[in-house]
Amino acid sequence: MNQSTEELTKILSDREGVETLRVEPYEKVVITTERGEKEFSGPAVILVNID
Repeated sequence: MNQSTEELTKILSDREGVETLRVEPYEKVVITTERGEKEFSGPAVILVNID
């Protein structure tokens, strides 16, 4: 059972407690936590598991 990243992303994004953020190719994103900061640009799909 080999699933593509696209399929896995769809499965996870449909689950309760998972927030999905889509980043367009022209957008820049900065994620900041107590442990540091990560900056990147799209295209990207960010999944946040709030479990």
